[in-house]
Amino acid sequence: MSGILVIAEHRQGEIRPATFELVTAATGLKEQSDGTVMVAVIGKEPDRYVEDLGVRGVDEIITVQVDQDEFQPDIYEACVRGLIEDKKPSLVLIPHSVDAWGYAPALGAGGEYGFSTDVFGIRYEDGELVATRAAYKEKVYMDVDFPGKETIALTVRGGVFKPEEEKAEPTVSSFNCPEVQARSQHKQFIEPEDTGDIDITQSEFLLSIGRGISEESNVEQFEELADAVGATLGCSRPIADSGWLPKSRQVGQSGKTVSNCKLYIAMGISGSVQHQAGMKHVENIIAVNTDPEASIFSIAKYGIVADIFDIAEELPGHFE
Repeated sequence: MSGILVIAEHRQGEIRPATFELVTAATGLKEQSDGTVMVAVIGKEPDRYVEDLGVRGVDEIITVQVDQDEFQPDIYEACVRGLIEDKKPSLVLIPHSVDAWGYAPALGAGGEYGFSTDVFGIRYEDGELVATRAAYKEKVYMDVDFPGKETIALTVRGGVFKPEEEKAEPTVSSFNCPEVQARSQHKQFIEPEDTGDIDITQSEFLLSIGRGISEESNVEQFEELADAVGATLGCSRPIADSGWLPKSRQVGQSGKTVSNCKLYIAMGISGSVQHQAGMKHVENIIAVNTDPEASIFSIAKYGIVADIFDIAEELPGHFE
């Protein structure tokens, strides 16, 4: 068994960036795995995605035609399992996304493959694959190995690997998905209501607040701070869920990925894996938290163990 199989993710006619991130991860492992990199795209008209998927590092694009274009968990599980049985890859990479949550665990359990989720590090040690993921609410990082497993399936955290963009011309083949009775059907996408708020994904400088602000009445102080330093105000999920700021301001896995951000100041944010998914890729992260063991410090370039209100009073003077 050899080779790496990447499962492409697409939505509303466009390949998701996470797919190209997985290509980068697979390319880095290619020499050690002694095999080819295959990218499988599942959809009603999979050929429409071939040109976009033709990037450096991909040896073969596999088109899998099914009755509906949008994601359906039963269909994806059956198709990926069929691909594994036919192509016999040693490693299967799947974006760690809401789609993957719907079928990847069942895939891993049903096939008795080596399996781990939300992986952000992959390497070979003495010829054996080792995956790195977080545990205990990001308090520790742990290495996972898979003794005796010929096939390993991993869901990989977004924003960890730089998406591959250089074009190439891999070979193209097709695969027939095994028949399966889907138990649900995609009907439509419902766009979120337009709140009239700003798009934080376009901001280059974000100042985000978390549970550390304690009370809703304190939000105004940080709104004024963000204005004073020229930043866009963002927040973690608890702030948005409480209604203290609009959902459009939330950074994280269930919020927004701040893809254009160059400077991110996290104030009173512990740094859960869900929040990190939206900002971990930012090159310059400054974290302020009273807890020196907060997970946010593990990814911050600069860390300040201090009261965020003390920093909020001092900070504006340094931007004048």
